[in-house]
Amino acid sequence: MSFPRKTHWTRNVTPDLDGKEVVLTGWVWDVRDLGNIKFVLLRDREGIIQLTIKKDVAPESVWSLTQSLGKEDAIVVKGIVKASKIARAGVEVFPSEIHVVAKSKALPIDIWGSVETDLDTRLKYRSIDLKRPINSLIFRVESETVRAIREVLYSRGFIEVFTPKIIVTSTEGGAELFAVQYFERVAYLAQSPQLYKEELTASLERIFEIAPAYRAEKHNTNYHLNEFISVDIEEAFANYIDVMDVLEDVIINVYDKINRAFSSELAKYGIEVKVPKKPFRRITYDEALDILGKRGLKINWGDDVPKNGLEVLSEEFGEPFFIIHFPTDLRAFYTKPLDSDPRISESFDLVIGGLEIASGSSRIHVKEQLIEALRKRGLNPENFESHLMVYDYGMPPHAGWGMGLYRLLMVIMRRDNIREVVLYPRDRFRLEP
Repeated sequence: MSFPRKTHWTRNVTPDLDGKEVVLTGWVWDVRDLGNIKFVLLRDREGIIQLTIKKDVAPESVWSLTQSLGKEDAIVVKGIVKASKIARAGVEVFPSEIHVVAKSKALPIDIWGSVETDLDTRLKYRSIDLKRPINSLIFRVESETVRAIREVLYSRGFIEVFTPKIIVTSTEGGAELFAVQYFERVAYLAQSPQLYKEELTASLERIFEIAPAYRAEKHNTNYHLNEFISVDIEEAFANYIDVMDVLEDVIINVYDKINRAFSSELAKYGIEVKVPKKPFRRITYDEALDILGKRGLKINWGDDVPKNGLEVLSEEFGEPFFIIHFPTDLRAFYTKPLDSDPRISESFDLVIGGLEIASGSSRIHVKEQLIEALRKRGLNPENFESHLMVYDYGMPPHAGWGMGLYRLLMVIMRRDNIREVVLYPRDRFRLEP
């Protein structure tokens, strides 16, 4: 089968192309029959455009074929662009050719918004559910988000790396791991690139990775997954303040790029992206507990701030904010304590919209202190021998953070469930499709 090759996305067909020929590809979103004139709404990844077919004006082959078009038929269209004051997009296309390249059966779920379908059913038919325009927008925004993240990190001298996801032991200690049979031995899926990225600061200095991570905790919440995309950075000759500054630039660039590229489309769904300004507000862990106590939420010193506490703090501050100086015992073993008070660490969480989006710290770079921190948490330093070895050969002071890509998207897109911003989510109960 041969047919013309696509020349334009629907969003690129604008009134200034009036009189020009274009080739569009996509799916039939709807057909409206008004007798001697038919309107076909063509949907592609970027949007929806109107095809206008008039009897005795359109070629007979086009008019005839239009009679049999059904929703979600895949088609290729060649036609002439006409500026229009009536069409919603300000433009319509008059086809000279329509090629049906694949017919569609009746869909098992509604993608047009006429019938509300629960999320579990939508995820069961995920590949079909992804045809919904809001889903197309979500994943276009996700792609732009990743590009914006990389843009900032490359501009700051970071290089992208790819660390192993099949490992021999826990990177953080205590976290449940997914075991996999690795030939004659048992290995595990990595829940973080943490130890690798720290080691790489001793050679590559500034590195980042955007990659899957796996956590075997038996969560069943709207904001946890067992497979997720983690954005990680690590910087040599830096501390937690330095990498907080990097994180601020990343978030601002993401919001700015999304606002520039998608503001009008997002507005259709009532989503406004407000670009935050530097510096983000910073409150200490102690200050957070004090504020929450005054709001009636008592948290014992040494306990983590729960989700409802983060929501209260977001109501208090609104914009993205950092919580800094968590108790040392609350953080991972590699977290550096404050020199002035070892009970408190050089650590931070970034909170947006009541959700922890990123977490980071200065790291311990002195081998003896790291061994002591391992033992204090009941971990055997011998299990970390290959990691500790690096600290004998000029391990620089370093700091870094990890950010959940899906959580960031969840906040930006105002979704109540993280599964909505994941193509094929993996949680405690979902292993397909």
